[in-house]
Amino acid sequence: MDNLLLVKETLEKETGMELQTIPTIDGLQSALATYINNLILNDFEKLVFLLYRIDINEKLIKQLLQEATTTPAGETIAQIIIERQLQKIISRKNNTPPADASCEEEKW
Repeated sequence: MDNLLLVKETLEKETGMELQTIPTIDGLQSALATYINNLILNDFEKLVFLLYRIDINEKLIKQLLQEATTTPAGETIAQIIIERQLQKIISRKNNTPPADASCEEEKW
């Protein structure tokens, strides 16, 4: 399964959004940015909870939002979320041993 599909699936689980088929990372970012902008305007507390649950660094968000004065906040936050989800996916892939490489002693 490719990373884009995994990001899409984890974002659907984390946000409760139903993302239709998103063919590109830009399409996924655009859909997520729209969702984030809606949260900024209508349910900021839910946005904060989402960022906490996804494990987004608060200092990083503040820094990037200050630097990206011409980019809408929803787009900046969506990009950060997607990057974080990709980091987690890659980390899991790199740190999960292959199923056939398990030690005989660890089998029950």
